[in-house]
Amino acid sequence: MRASVANAPTSPLAQDAPSPLEGEDWGGGSEAEVPAPMFALDLPTPTPSPSPQGGGEQRRTEEKITLAGVTFLADPAGAIYWPEENLLVVADLHLEKGSAFAARGVLLPPYDTATTLARLARLIARYAPRVVAALGDSFHDGRGPFRIIGADRATLSRLQHRRDWLWIAGNHDPDPANGIGGRFADALALGPLTFRHEPSPDPCAGEIAGHLHPVARVARRGRAVSRRCFAGDGRRLVMPAFGAYAGGLNVRDRAIFRLFGTLAFTAHLLGERRLYAVAAARCLPD
Repeated sequence: MRASVANAPTSPLAQDAPSPLEGEDWGGGSEAEVPAPMFALDLPTPTPSPSPQGGGEQRRTEEKITLAGVTFLADPAGAIYWPEENLLVVADLHLEKGSAFAARGVLLPPYDTATTLARLARLIARYAPRVVAALGDSFHDGRGPFRIIGADRATLSRLQHRRDWLWIAGNHDPDPANGIGGRFADALALGPLTFRHEPSPDPCAGEIAGHLHPVARVARRGRAVSRRCFAGDGRRLVMPAFGAYAGGLNVRDRAIFRLFGTLAFTAHLLGERRLYAVAAARCLPD
């Protein structure tokens, strides 16, 4: 059954307290030649962090993003972590997109679910969250939970072990499903924040949503580079799509910039090891 959304209690989710619920290249993008002159973004190579053996391991760093007075760690994988609540948030997993396309005769490598869950597993191992919230379109269609193979279902079950798991309803998966664990809700209200799938068309301070799959396009050394990104202005935040096969929408598209009223928001581009903050007004249109 789907729980009805309610305001969260003041005690953090990390405690053993009642839940607040009652009742395409991964992380990258594409490159294309672009004419000069054009704004050039310098995407530096992160400085290697020496390993104890003196090797060249690179340290993965998060960026702090503050929204409605709450500070999150934004991970380069495309997730946010709220330390005080021990809450990990992802959006638009689009599990079983490959099998959905295959059912229509469009054959794609059938490994997107395993790849997406493996990336999510690395984040869970990194942050050890007490709660995981998936902000809708977790499955590409309503039949996805029935098509998921046994190995991937077992992986999902292991990720959910001994933690609260919340599936927020999306437009691709609006109804609760059997056999995938967790609980279901239309939205989550927690402190000053509201987590939902589709952004409200009206100004909504403290909203964190998915749905739009934001991508920023910038020029680098004479070439246009597209990267998945967070889009935010300190009042609301749109999450990047997490799924291996999920597409993207340019942050200069009206569907995204109208949420902020103007282009006065920031695109936090996902790099391999870190995020890169670029003013949306300096990003390129398609």
